[in-house]
Amino acid sequence: MSHAKTAEIKLNGQPERDVRDTEVVPKAKRRQFSVAYKKRILTEVDGCTEAGQIGAILRREGLYSSHLTTWRRQRDRGELAGRQGRPAIPEPEQELARLRQENERLQQRLAQAEAIIDVQKKVSQLIGLTLNNSQRDELK
Repeated sequence: MSHAKTAEIKLNGQPERDVRDTEVVPKAKRRQFSVAYKKRILTEVDGCTEAGQIGAILRREGLYSSHLTTWRRQRDRGELAGRQGRPAIPEPEQELARLRQENERLQQRLAQAEAIIDVQKKVSQLIGLTLNNSQRDELK
């Protein structure tokens, strides 16, 4: 699953070695695994009986052993047994509580911004700074 490209370098007409393209992506995206994929991998890993089989699966899929640990915990808590479609719609009461909390936070920020603007106006009046009409038009 590697995204790096390989190129063969030739010196004196002879192939020297493979070199990986080390170009960095502007912003890496975290991989997301579906519930079905997690279940499939866990089932396959649980069926392993010989040494090295789990490591082979991890290499083939480009996974880490910590993925298995996390997914097993999720399975044990029943988080992988839920539905496999869209995320659950939040309860109306929970959504209402979240929106009220967000509204309160935004109102506090607005009050703080208004206080800062009032202070700025008073300071400009104290030092005698006034705006002419063209400057007022630019601020609008």
